[in-house]
Amino acid sequence: MTDTNTKKEIQQLQRIIVDALEDVKAQNLVVFNTEHLSSLFERVIIASGTSNRQTKALASSVRDAVREQGFGKPRVEGEENGEWIIVDCGMAVVHIMQPMIRQYYNLEEIWGDKPVRLKLGAPMPVAVKPVQAPVETKKPAAKKSTTKKPVEKKSASKKSTEIKKPATAKKPAAKKIVTKKISKPLALKRKA
Repeated sequence: MTDTNTKKEIQQLQRIIVDALEDVKAQNLVVFNTEHLSSLFERVIIASGTSNRQTKALASSVRDAVREQGFGKPRVEGEENGEWIIVDCGMAVVHIMQPMIRQYYNLEEIWGDKPVRLKLGAPMPVAVKPVQAPVETKKPAAKKSTTKKPVEKKSASKKSTEIKKPATAKKPAAKKIVTKKISKPLALKRKA
């Protein structure tokens, strides 16, 4: 691979990861260029989640998005407790942490000497062709005519001559009351 292809691939992977994190509302998202610090990966991406549930959802979103775009299945560690989850995507490593853990370990101090500027919500780079459902095109709206239609006025005499008939509804059938003859108990009949 040439150097320009590698850079494009890194940018594509970075955009996929950032979009996946944004989809699940990651907080304090930062990306650092680590090419000069490690030969193992080119980007470190750090994001926060507000709960164990959200950090797990963020990691799952990243894993699924990276796999769908053909970058292979990332390795995930720390998903059991959800306080600090690491998603190893090969050229990029994603740290998803809860705010207290993130503040304590302060990874920005270790990896953060070359931050990458992000346009959050930006479209993917041109070279990546994401799988999308077909987009429906809207037809242009029809032009409204500026001529006014004449409004018909109802005369007051028509209103006074119109008599509304009450609605006739079928009355429910009367219920028949069934009376039973009460006979004397057998024991009383014998004595009599």
